[in-house]
Amino acid sequence: MNSISKSRLWTARIMSGLVILFMLFDSIFKFIQPAPVVEGTLQLGYAQHHLAVIGTLGLISTILYAIPRTAFLGAVLLTGYFGGAIATHIRMDAPLFSHVLFPVYLAVLAWGAIWLRNERARKLIPLQNRED
Repeated sequence: MNSISKSRLWTARIMSGLVILFMLFDSIFKFIQPAPVVEGTLQLGYAQHHLAVIGTLGLISTILYAIPRTAFLGAVLLTGYFGGAIATHIRMDAPLFSHVLFPVYLAVLAWGAIWLRNERARKLIPLQNRED
C-alpha cells in the first residue's frame, strides 16, 4: 500500500465519517420509527412496513462501507441506495438542491473518500490528464 499524507488520510476519514454517521442515524431511525420518520415515509409514497426493509438495506450498505476491506462494495451499494432516494424525490417533485441532490452530495463524499485514500481508485478515476 502506498503511503498517503496525513492530511489526505484525515480528509478521507472525515468525509467517510459524515456519510457513515448520516446513514447510521437514517437506518436506525427507520427501525425505531418515530412519528416524523413514519410520516415522511408515507408522504414519499411508501408504506410503514417498508421502513424495516429500507433501514436494513441502508444499514448493511453502511456497515460494508465502514469496513476498509469492503468499503468499495459498500460504496457501490450506497450508490444504488442513493439512486433510489433521488428517483423518489424526483417523483415527488421535491426541491432540487435540498432533497433531490442531497444523496448526490453523500455519494460524492463517499466516493471522494475512497478516491483520496486508495491509489487504485485514483488510477481508475483520474481527475487530471497525466502525460506519460
